[in-house]
Amino acid sequence: MTAISARLPGERGPGLAAAAVGLGLFGIVCGVGIAIGELEALVASLTVLACLATLVDYRIGAVLLVVMLPVESSYLFPHSVFGFTGLNPINLLLAATLISYLLRGYELKRFLPKPLVWLFVVPIVIAGLIGMRHVDEIYPYFYEENVIHYTDAFGYLRDSLLKPLLTMVGSAVLIATAVARAKKAENFLVPIVAGIWLMSLAAIGYVIAAGVSIGWLALPTSRLFFSGLGMHANDLGRLYAVAYALLLFTWGETRDLRLKTVLLFTMGILTIALVLTFSRGAMTGWVLVNVLYLVWKFNAKTLGLALLAGGVALLVMPGAVVSRMSLGLVGGADVNEFSAGRVDDIWLPLLPELFKSPLWGSGLESTTWSRALWSEQMLPVTHPHNAYLQAILDMGLIGTALLLAFYWHVYRTCRDLGSNAYLSPTMRGFYQGVVAGLLCFIVTGFAGSSLRPTPEFAFLWIAIGMMYGQLARRRAGT
Repeated sequence: MTAISARLPGERGPGLAAAAVGLGLFGIVCGVGIAIGELEALVASLTVLACLATLVDYRIGAVLLVVMLPVESSYLFPHSVFGFTGLNPINLLLAATLISYLLRGYELKRFLPKPLVWLFVVPIVIAGLIGMRHVDEIYPYFYEENVIHYTDAFGYLRDSLLKPLLTMVGSAVLIATAVARAKKAENFLVPIVAGIWLMSLAAIGYVIAAGVSIGWLALPTSRLFFSGLGMHANDLGRLYAVAYALLLFTWGETRDLRLKTVLLFTMGILTIALVLTFSRGAMTGWVLVNVLYLVWKFNAKTLGLALLAGGVALLVMPGAVVSRMSLGLVGGADVNEFSAGRVDDIWLPLLPELFKSPLWGSGLESTTWSRALWSEQMLPVTHPHNAYLQAILDMGLIGTALLLAFYWHVYRTCRDLGSNAYLSPTMRGFYQGVVAGLLCFIVTGFAGSSLRPTPEFAFLWIAIGMMYGQLARRRAGT
């Protein structure tokens, strides 16, 4: 942390002036906050302190973003300051980090690579502009149940387009700027591990506090249990699966014994949290990551460790896990039951929508105004529960191809970094983990999530930001 937040040699900026002004604002906000409420005062005070530190050195803001991004979508994270929705800590921190960076005379252009802009951002923006014409056609059920919180085109663009892009992609770009100028890129593993512990302990603590049994969590009727944390169990599971990939491959390559020990314990607590979600997609992703590690690192030692870990897992694995994973596979069940109703109640009714605008799609969140919903042929859901079906419906074949081309670019870049002899073993392992995490993301997308930036893939976007920062370091010869 010290290495990250230390000022660059010879770097001058408005740090002292910003600190003086910020201290004055801090006093004002604290006074107002105390008058309104202690909790809000604490949130506001910590937010101002974070922004103040960020104005002194933008890399502090980037480090805080790494910790906060995985937690941002949960109810653990405050989503407003003094009751102003949108004026939340992460938005303020994003703004402070960007301002601090620009005040130093740096440019963002080098951290906005063409693949990110043209293969990812531009197609999503176009889909958002297409979809804004259909806001009046959204199925009324979603308003009645408060699932959707906008009623006009501006609100649609804010929630469906701007917020995801600014939060995930914007954070990744700012993280890239900090990694590029950090003394050691390895130091960013500290906030990543901190974020993983926060989200893992949140899920475990939530289960303990609720006093529910493992068997109850495994029931199909318990899938909304973690909604009290602000995320669906499947979303939490995918978040953990990608994080596990980053940890496992870093653990396998690093030569730092202390880091190796920390990563081992972190993987343990993370796996417990993942199992508690009982997300079959996440468990499949977790297994895939371990298989990839075994195949890519195959030797006698790796095989021995895999057999040992597998034996221990079989001994301690609750029967509820096996029952959950085999749902729909035994007892003569059909494909629809195995897919938890997705085939008959979502996917098949949505198929005719694919032909409405096959090339460029019907706009972001087009499921919410689909004919299948209005004719009550499908379940009232805002998401088709398949990342690829969603992409084709919303962005067409052209937009989907561009998004996949972007992820192919990420795959090739991280694969090259993972074998770069000039990087430390720790960072080589990290980028190998990004490749495994990306493959996990691609596979689990068949059962849900999105190819667009979403909270459950916060760790993937943090890693993409580090990837671009690493490329900038390589060009600068650091």
